[in-house]
Amino acid sequence: MAIERESRHHIFGRPRPSESGGFPLHIVPKRETHFRPLPKPTGKEPFQLDLKSILPAADYQKIVQKKKLAFHLNGDMGGIMYAVPQELVARGMEADFRSGVDVSENPAFLYILGDCVYFNGEVKEYYAQFYKPYQFYPRPIFAVAGNHDGENVKGEDTLRGFVRNFCAPKPVVREEAGDSHRTAMVQPNVYWTLLTPFVNIVGLYSNVPEGGEIKAPQTTWLVSQLKTLPTTVPLFVALHHPVYSADDHHSGSTHMKKVLEDSVKQSGRHPEMVLAGHVHNYQRLTKTTANGAQVPYLVAGAGGYHNLHHIMKVNGAVMIPPVVRGQARGPGPAGDLFR
Repeated sequence: MAIERESRHHIFGRPRPSESGGFPLHIVPKRETHFRPLPKPTGKEPFQLDLKSILPAADYQKIVQKKKLAFHLNGDMGGIMYAVPQELVARGMEADFRSGVDVSENPAFLYILGDCVYFNGEVKEYYAQFYKPYQFYPRPIFAVAGNHDGENVKGEDTLRGFVRNFCAPKPVVREEAGDSHRTAMVQPNVYWTLLTPFVNIVGLYSNVPEGGEIKAPQTTWLVSQLKTLPTTVPLFVALHHPVYSADDHHSGSTHMKKVLEDSVKQSGRHPEMVLAGHVHNYQRLTKTTANGAQVPYLVAGAGGYHNLHHIMKVNGAVMIPPVVRGQARGPGPAGDLFR
C-alpha cells in the first residue's frame, strides 16, 4: 500500500539520471559485516563441477577439438533501483556472440566474481538483478558469492538467494526466475572448482567482513585443490575481495593475501592467475614471484553497479600505467611488480 505524504508544492517527474548527472538515491540498509557461518554444501567433496556436464556435448567436443576456450568475466553486477548500467554491460557481452562461426569462437560461459544481488542477496531481488538482465545471455552463468550476497537480512539465512540460484541440487527453474526460462546453476558448494579442458578455476567465498575472511575448512580445501589439480592444466583462483588493488575506495586485502600465500606455501603451487571483484572498475596487476614467474591479478568489478571506483592518485596526480612498484609498503614482500 502506498504511503501518502503532504507536500508544499506540486512534484512532477524527476530528471533522468543521464540528464541530472547522477543516479537514484539508494537507501542502503544498515550493514552488519561480521563473519557468517557457511551454508551446507549441496554437492559432494571435493566440490568440483565439470564444464562437460553443463554444455551440450557437441559444443564441448568442438572446444576440445579446436583447443580454444573463451569466457566472460565480471563482478559487482547489482542493478538495484537503476538497472541501465547493468543491462548495458549485459548487452555488451551478448554482442560478443557471433552467429555463423565455430562455437569455440564464442564465449562458453560467464563467471561472476561476486555481488550478484544488492544489497543483501535477497531472494526477491534475483529476478530484477539477475534473471531479467541476463535473460538473453545464451550461455551458462557461474559465480562465487560476494560480501553483499551474504549480508543476510532479517528472516533470511545467509547466502540463501545465492545457494538457491547457483548451488541447486539439480537444474530447476526457480520461482524467482520468472519468465526468463534460465535454470538454476548446480555448483556443489559456495566454494568450488570449475573443471574445463584448458583451465581449472578454484572459486572461494571470501565472506562478508571488509577485506574478506576465509578460514577452515575452506582453507584446508584450497590447499587440497592446489595440491591435487593437474599441473598440466593452468589453475586460476577466483574470489570476491582482491588481493591487490590500486583503487581509492577499498584497496587490496592483506587478509586475502595471507590466505593465498599460506596456501601456496603449504601446497607448493601458485595459481597462474588470480581473479577478483569488489572494486568497481577493471585493473590488471602483475606480480613477480620469487622464482621469476609473472602472475596476473585481475580486478573485474565493473559489471554494472553504477558507482565506479577511481584509481588512487600519487602526489595528487593520476597514475598512468604501466606503474612499477619497486619497494612494497606494508606487509607485502618487496619487489612486487604491478602493471
